[in-house]
Amino acid sequence: MSSRIKEMRTSLYQKLIQKGTPGNWEHITQQIGMFSYTGLSETQVECLINNYHIYMLRSGRINMCGLNESNLDYVANAIYETILLYPHNKENCTC
Repeated sequence: MSSRIKEMRTSLYQKLIQKGTPGNWEHITQQIGMFSYTGLSETQVECLINNYHIYMLRSGRINMCGLNESNLDYVANAIYETILLYPHNKENCTC
């Protein structure tokens, strides 16, 4: 199980980088465990929930076990599009 979670973390990171998603995404691969703090703002999280039906806590914490090969492209693309639509306020950015 832990190897699959690590694989999903690495794959998500690579897809976000390949798309040119603004921000530093190294923290996704540096964290361990079932959950990841994405660094997304509450506005970005609301966009992902309402427009893409990608569910996570308002803090941006996502369950990595919910990622798989079938939905990884969808999730990475949704994060990419959401960040372009709602860029981080650099003063409040914690990532």
